[in-house]
Amino acid sequence: MKLPQLEKKSEIKSCHNTTWTDDYSWIHQSNILEVLKDSSKLLPEVRKYLEDENEYFSNQMKDTENLQKKLFNEIKSRIKLDDESLPYKDKKYEYWTKTTTKGNYSIKLRKKIGENKVEEIWNGDKEKEKLNTEYFGLGDLEVSFNDKYLAYSLDLKGSEYYTIYIREIESGKLVTEKIEETSGTIEFSLNDEYIFYSKLDKHHRPRTIYRHKIGTPVKNDILIFEEKSEAFTVGIGLSSDEKYFFISTSDHNTSEQYYFKANEDLPNPKLIQKRQRGIIYSVNSWDNYFYKHTNENAEDFKIDRCNELEKQEWEPYVKAKNEVLIGGLVFLNNWIIRSETSNALGKIILRDPKTNKEEDIIFCDEKVIVPSISLIQKDKNTDYVYLSYSSPKTPGRTFLYNLKSKEKKLIKEQIIPSGHNSEDYIVERLECPSHDGRMVPITITRHKDTILDGSSNLLLYGYGSYGNSMSPGFSSTRLSLINRDIIWVTAHIRGGMERGMKWWKEGKLLNKKNTFEDYIAVGKYLIEKKYTSLGKIIGMGGSAGGLLMGAVVNQAPELFLGLIMAVPFVDSLTTNLDHSLPLTVGEFDEFGNAKDNKDHFDYIYSYAPYNNIKKMDYPNILITTSLSDNRVLFDEPAKFTAKLRDYKTDNNLLLLKTEMNAGHGGKSGRDGAIEEIAIDYAFALKIAKKNK
Repeated sequence: MKLPQLEKKSEIKSCHNTTWTDDYSWIHQSNILEVLKDSSKLLPEVRKYLEDENEYFSNQMKDTENLQKKLFNEIKSRIKLDDESLPYKDKKYEYWTKTTTKGNYSIKLRKKIGENKVEEIWNGDKEKEKLNTEYFGLGDLEVSFNDKYLAYSLDLKGSEYYTIYIREIESGKLVTEKIEETSGTIEFSLNDEYIFYSKLDKHHRPRTIYRHKIGTPVKNDILIFEEKSEAFTVGIGLSSDEKYFFISTSDHNTSEQYYFKANEDLPNPKLIQKRQRGIIYSVNSWDNYFYKHTNENAEDFKIDRCNELEKQEWEPYVKAKNEVLIGGLVFLNNWIIRSETSNALGKIILRDPKTNKEEDIIFCDEKVIVPSISLIQKDKNTDYVYLSYSSPKTPGRTFLYNLKSKEKKLIKEQIIPSGHNSEDYIVERLECPSHDGRMVPITITRHKDTILDGSSNLLLYGYGSYGNSMSPGFSSTRLSLINRDIIWVTAHIRGGMERGMKWWKEGKLLNKKNTFEDYIAVGKYLIEKKYTSLGKIIGMGGSAGGLLMGAVVNQAPELFLGLIMAVPFVDSLTTNLDHSLPLTVGEFDEFGNAKDNKDHFDYIYSYAPYNNIKKMDYPNILITTSLSDNRVLFDEPAKFTAKLRDYKTDNNLLLLKTEMNAGHGGKSGRDGAIEEIAIDYAFALKIAKKNK
């Protein structure tokens, strides 16, 4: 089949006395945000190119069709399709969700406490069918305090323009007109007369908070807060004691918070602490105290508290620790629970507020786990919580845990219907030195029968941006590769916060290349230790992890057999220079401001994947994207693919698959998600010659 070809229309670009040619910039439409909402506005020649690439993808992957079906059925067979969550007791009702064998979306149920009659208050499959839409994205689903109303937000394109609906649960009737172009989050007032929501501006940024009176026209909604900076986005939430609403506004590096009493007739938000560049903080209230979680004079965060926000006489409550990330607080009447993360491993700590004595909650004997705690009821007068954990080889386990007696009872276990034996797998935690001597944590999951002589393929997953840590939890889908002797490795590289704020700072702005060097160092180390060999690694990353993939393949293509790049941020320089795009200005503290800062420009230009494609051999590459993605526009991976076709000197696979009815997260629904995983894994097995 003939290779797809995108027409070249050369444009000379210039910035900071540097000029470069972009043959494919023309595919970025000036009305791109309109295209995201209505794909009919896409240029016909661009649509044809994407469809040609999709046809080429299908042709080249035709020999894996049976494998894709096999993987789909295999992955799905590990999921308990008809499952139910544990109940959460509200005031009068207990609520829970369930999934069904045939359904793709969750169902929300409730029953009055002490009674047996069950009500179905939400059914995602029925809602999707009623709307007759291909894509169905649920943003938020909230029940009012009086249990009378259900508010929900829907995105029917994947573009993350959410419409809010409010209906009466008993009658099922909508009680207010729909509220369009919101961020999707919903907060009810305590008296159930109002909802608070965030409106998107013309650049798709949530910078305003509105109050809507249920049952009244949207045009009468009251603006209660507006963020002036285009780099900051806003959100609203209720305090743990339900006495205050807190409005948070922030970019990735700096935050500011306002508050108003929950019972105020007309909210008048008051500033807590004026923003200072690099200072992140959030405030909560409980039991006549305000608690502030902040990195001010505490790189890895601390928690202070005070009695009054007017005076703000803060006193230490949880002190900072070096390279130990201090998490937020969960409150009960007799207990305070918090989390810590160090060396890419988390733990849960219990505090007695009467004595201030702390102790670690012991989950299991495994060393590499993801622990969590959730509340069992709204009433905070209890000693019981849900205690959960998973590990790379152990499916999730949840206990009913007594914080006082330390007794725990297993009440839910993630069932693998097709069978699973944890003892068949080996989990290892290693460290390797990066280019500058910093030790990078590595989590390895492999089958016990996989031979470590360098002959195995290895999938190396990485992300390394925005301070997001890659948790070493259980994934039943990965077993489809691990069971076929592909070792799964997560590289906890800089740019995340696996080792605290410093780990993040060392992987952003003018330190961004540390992220790439860490990843390459991990790959070379695993080759040295005979987990794999040169040219047998399959790299995998999505979004900012796609930026990682693009950067490292330009730098060290010889390491890889192939790459899987999902919605990849590969034209990072062009995007950074365009301040009208939704995410650009809010990410200056993550990647820099190339337009206004020459040092930032030079640095981004030196690693931006699209700008650094070379005339050389590239490994096999699968690139996936979505037409309605507003975070990483589809034109980035499209341009990257077209330019790669021009430059690469090999005959390896280069495939671009565009989902024409989805957004950043890919297809909606359970089956849609599994289909996309099956495609990725089929590609990996095809290039590894394990596609039988």
